[in-house]
Amino acid sequence: MKRYLTTTLPYVNADPHIGFALEIVQADALVRMWRLQGDEVFFNTGTDEHGQKIWEAAEKAGKGIHAYVDHYSDEVKKLGDALNLSNDTFIRTTDAGHIRAAEEMWRRCMVAGDIYKKSYTGLYCVGCELYKTERELEDSHCTLHPSLELQKITEENYFFRFSKYQEKLLAYLATEGVIVPEWRREEAINFVRGGLEDFSISREKERLAWGVPVPGDENQVMYVWFDALTNYISTLGWPVEEGNFTRFWNEGKVVQVAGKDQVRFQSLMWQAMLMSANIKNTDQVFYHGFINSGGQRMSKSLGNVISPYDLVKKYGTDATRYLLLRHVHPVEDSDVTWERLDERYTANLVNGLGNLVARVMKLAEDNLEVPVMRPEPRELPQELLNVSDRYEFQKGMDYIWSRIQDADARITAEEPYKVVKVDAEKGRAMIGELAVEMYWIGRFLKAFMPDTAEAIKAAVLANKKPENLFPRLTA
Repeated sequence: MKRYLTTTLPYVNADPHIGFALEIVQADALVRMWRLQGDEVFFNTGTDEHGQKIWEAAEKAGKGIHAYVDHYSDEVKKLGDALNLSNDTFIRTTDAGHIRAAEEMWRRCMVAGDIYKKSYTGLYCVGCELYKTERELEDSHCTLHPSLELQKITEENYFFRFSKYQEKLLAYLATEGVIVPEWRREEAINFVRGGLEDFSISREKERLAWGVPVPGDENQVMYVWFDALTNYISTLGWPVEEGNFTRFWNEGKVVQVAGKDQVRFQSLMWQAMLMSANIKNTDQVFYHGFINSGGQRMSKSLGNVISPYDLVKKYGTDATRYLLLRHVHPVEDSDVTWERLDERYTANLVNGLGNLVARVMKLAEDNLEVPVMRPEPRELPQELLNVSDRYEFQKGMDYIWSRIQDADARITAEEPYKVVKVDAEKGRAMIGELAVEMYWIGRFLKAFMPDTAEAIKAAVLANKKPENLFPRLTA
């Protein structure tokens, strides 16, 4: 099967945060699992670099806009090495090819009769870079950015005929599985049924110069979301209707990964744009939850922000991937603290997996004359296949750790280290079986903790105790 997967693109107005690290690691685990099953996959991520927030952040930092976006795009790109990502491309919305695609998307929507110009007064949230309707407000503030004051703005903009696509969007959303989890699909349906209002897709260049120019109107730039959403197809070479675009978008299964606050953008606005441009809709969008800390949403002002680079520095790449995939709920909000992370790292990696592999392979090195034979290929267990289809990252890793616990329990119950001293043949057989189980545990870990997986399999095939997989934490 051909599969295409894309994350959202983080804004380049700050260092990457743990929430995006969760998204990109989930995405990477998915594509690695698909590749294990023999699928052909194209994996996209990148950075969103236009808009008012970025312009204002660059001014506040006293930097030129190009230097500013280059710096933060590089910081996001470094996550590739820090988290051992396997993405096929890294798109920037300032790339020339992407800008051409955004202009073509505009032209197609214009030809469809879905873009018009009008004067408008509305309440604008800088955090969302979006005008807000009354039903989206609570105590006269945006529910997503309650600390920001809404700006009342009057200007002449281009608008997209979102209202035209109400029935088509309901038909699209009627298919079960088009959004995961199910309650997010219901959320999207309820939003559409509440009535869609046309939304602004441009800004006056005099007020905001940093954006993709509107074709045929030098006084307007594209609204950042209209520009940025197009990256999901521009990264495949669109508007060229061949190559990767045909191969992975038209002929493959298209999956997007996004945070729970993105439903309106990814499953409604973007899908309406695709309909307008006569392009196939996304097959499925998976929405993950937020990461909080100490019962509060992470905030620089509260001092509870956790950087993915700090996680990697303390625990290592694969341990960070483990903590995000097993101890953060796939779709619900999760609470994370350094204390809990330390406990889970020590209990499940240092004293769990790391200790087990060291014990078994030390027994193998001391008692087996030759390495155990490479096990014959076998199908992945259903618990791991469910990661591919149901996004059950936690359950998949729980299954692996149940195998780890079973192997530990067998050593305790059968004591092969004693048996081998009185019945060498029987003891060696027991140790060989345990070594084979280590090989399979390594293979099962490949999508989640790729370097650890390879280290375990290499140790089994070399019949050697590996270097310490997970060092103990120091004070």
